[in-house]
Amino acid sequence: MLNRRHIRVKVMQSIYAMHQHQSDNLDKEEKFLFQSIENTQNLYLLLLSALIEIKKKEEEYIELASKKHLATKEERHPNLKFINNKALVLLTESEALETALDDNNINNWKLNDDIILGLIDTIKESELYQNYMEKSTSSFEDDKNFIADLYTEVIAPSDRLYDYLEDYKLTWVDDLPGINTLIVKQIKQLKSEHDALVIPKVYKDSDDKEFVKNLFRKTVLNEVELSKEYIDKTPNWDVERIAEIDTIILKMAICELLKFPSIPTKVTINEYLEIAKEYSTPKSSIFINGILDNLVKEFDRDGKLNKAGRGLL
Repeated sequence: MLNRRHIRVKVMQSIYAMHQHQSDNLDKEEKFLFQSIENTQNLYLLLLSALIEIKKKEEEYIELASKKHLATKEERHPNLKFINNKALVLLTESEALETALDDNNINNWKLNDDIILGLIDTIKESELYQNYMEKSTSSFEDDKNFIADLYTEVIAPSDRLYDYLEDYKLTWVDDLPGINTLIVKQIKQLKSEHDALVIPKVYKDSDDKEFVKNLFRKTVLNEVELSKEYIDKTPNWDVERIAEIDTIILKMAICELLKFPSIPTKVTINEYLEIAKEYSTPKSSIFINGILDNLVKEFDRDGKLNKAGRGLL
C-alpha cells in the first residue's frame, strides 16, 4: 500500500513533530509513527466503504420513493442502472472487504450518513452520472470505468469529505493522494464481476517495515553528526534561517547516503528532491540538490559511499 517515498514522508513528518514538541521520547514517537502508517489502511477501507454506502443509501431511497402514496411515474419505475452497476455490486459483495471493515471497526458512515447523502446529491448533479444513466446498456468495462471516473471527478475532490477526514484524523491529509490513486487503480484493474477484491497490505514486505524503523532511528539518533556534514557547505545561507523541514530532509538524505548501503545514491537524491518540492519552499529543492551534489562528490572521494548491490550506478 505504501511506497518508499510515502514512508520517507511519514518519517520526515514524525521527526518534524518531535522537534515541534521538543520530545526526546524515541519509543513513544516511533510508536506514533508506526500507528500513523497502519492507519493508512483504515483510510483506504473507509473510502472504499463510502462507495458501498452510496449504493446502499440510493437503494433505500429508491425503495421508499416507490412506496410513496403519490409516487411519480419515475419513482414507481426508477432507473436502477446505478445501483446495479457491476463494479459497485462487486465491492458490496466482496467478502474480503467486508471482513476487513469488520476487523477494523470501520462504520463511520453509519454515524455520518449526511456526508454520504451529500455525495449522492453531487453525483446526481454531475454530467458524468447523467450521461451514464442515459445509456440503456453497459458492460462490466463500462461500469468499472464509470466508477473509477466518478471517484476521481466527484468523490475524491469533495471538500466536505476532505474536511471530515481532516477532522477525524489529521495524519490522513497527506495520505489521501496516494490512497485515492490506489483505489482508482484497483477499480480499473478489475477484470470481471467475478473478480476477487484483494485488500493490500500496509507494507509491500518486511524490508519496508524495517526501513521505517531504521530510517527514523538512525536519523534521530545521529542528528548532530548528520548536521555537521552540511553546516559548512552553506556559505550563502544563514544556517539559523534554513527552513526546519529542509534540515530534516538533508539529515534523512545524508543518513541514507551513509548508512543504507543497499539504496542507490541517485534514488536517495531524487526521492528527497521530490519531497522537498512538495513539502518545503519553492527554492528548497535547488538548495538541497546543491548541497547533496557536493556531499556525494566528497563522500565518494573520501570512500564514505559504501554502496552494495545492483542498480547503484
